[in-house]
Amino acid sequence: MGALLGTGFLMSAAGPALADEIQEQIELGLELYQAQDYGAAITELEFAINDMRKLLSDRIADTFPAAPAGWTAAVVESQSGAGGMFGGGTMLQRTYTQDDGNGQLEASLVVDSPMIQGIAVLFNNPAMMAAQPNTERVRIGRESAMLKWEPNRSQAEATLLLDGRIMMQVKGRNLESSDVAVELLRNWDLRAVREETAR
Repeated sequence: MGALLGTGFLMSAAGPALADEIQEQIELGLELYQAQDYGAAITELEFAINDMRKLLSDRIADTFPAAPAGWTAAVVESQSGAGGMFGGGTMLQRTYTQDDGNGQLEASLVVDSPMIQGIAVLFNNPAMMAAQPNTERVRIGRESAMLKWEPNRSQAEATLLLDGRIMMQVKGRNLESSDVAVELLRNWDLRAVREETAR
């Protein structure tokens, strides 16, 4: 899928304190704007926007599925694109490790990234998808997902595209079958994802 440019950070438990700080930043930004101190106003409002993005990322992180039985889930992490968290695309990731084995799953959610456009071409062309080696279509509820399973490498990649702007993907390695990757994708709360990423 390729790596997005950005800095990873652990998702914080953002609460009322951050919300109060955001309100103060917005109010200060308005005061500076009214005083025609435009540079300082922009700085304050950019801080407020970044903090609001952190709150939004925390809410999106809550949509990630719980660990399957026999697996342990890590904390959700986020990477921001160079153009801003949602303007340039955001990727949130969560790693799952098998308790009694070497299996590993990595679930990722990408929102509003230019890279999604290229993947959308593949999803909208069944013939192109069918031509991909070791690839088949699978159903995730009423949605169509793409599964790539390489048994000789014990690797799976299940990808779902929502509304042309949200990509959800589960990559796995050291797997006995692709089932656990597909099931993890199926356990994602699609309604919550749409609600939390709504523009």
